[in-house]
Amino acid sequence: MALFSEKVALITGGTSGIGRATAIAFAKEGAKVVVAGRREKEGEETVALIQKVQGEGIFIKTDILVAADIKNLIEQTISTYGRLDFAFNNAGIEEPPGAFLEGTEEEYDRIMDVNVKGVWLSMQYEIAEMLKQGSGVIVNTSSIAGLIGMARVPIYVASKHAVLGLTRAVALEYAKSGIRVNAVNPGAIQTEMMDRFVGTPESETEFRQQLKAAHPVGRLGTDEEVASAVIYLCSPGASFITGQSITMDGGFTAQ
Repeated sequence: MALFSEKVALITGGTSGIGRATAIAFAKEGAKVVVAGRREKEGEETVALIQKVQGEGIFIKTDILVAADIKNLIEQTISTYGRLDFAFNNAGIEEPPGAFLEGTEEEYDRIMDVNVKGVWLSMQYEIAEMLKQGSGVIVNTSSIAGLIGMARVPIYVASKHAVLGLTRAVALEYAKSGIRVNAVNPGAIQTEMMDRFVGTPESETEFRQQLKAAHPVGRLGTDEEVASAVIYLCSPGASFITGQSITMDGGFTAQ
């Protein structure tokens, strides 16, 4: 029997990268998957990949900064599948590296809104539904940037520290309500977002080589490796884990 048979998983930012890999991983474990994101074409591609592994899923176009969109997302999830067992709040954006004094108010608002407000708003609607059924698991995407400082991306670092703060505070509030809340802290993961930072794998830029070398294992991580951690945190094996985060960074933060 599949690990998550008859369960329902919701993933924001499920149109590519870590979100897409996690959607497929949930489907392989028998969960019905709701993929949320702004990009319709890519969202439907994720659903097609879910179906390719004999899974079931739907795409719901959602802007996580619009409360009405998230309300609709939860309502459609319940009307389609009847419940919400897992939520992976993964939608986020990067910060172009630059000097602190060159940062703009517009850039600050954009990054903090997506990376922090989006998680906060999503959890409000997710938890309200999970309270009705007396159970649920939430996993938020933070980063190793939520654990340490990194020069030239201060707003991103602040946003990911905030995600961990939210995760811990909300986990404590709902610990006795059957709802667990945890986070994952990826290091450098091979995704489209990473390609925007360091160039594609084919280009093998100096920046990419430096980044790989900075990880003791000598490579970047994969989105499937992050997905495995999310699956674990949602599994019965992690039933005593809440308010915590799992770091998958090839030893980066151990140095």
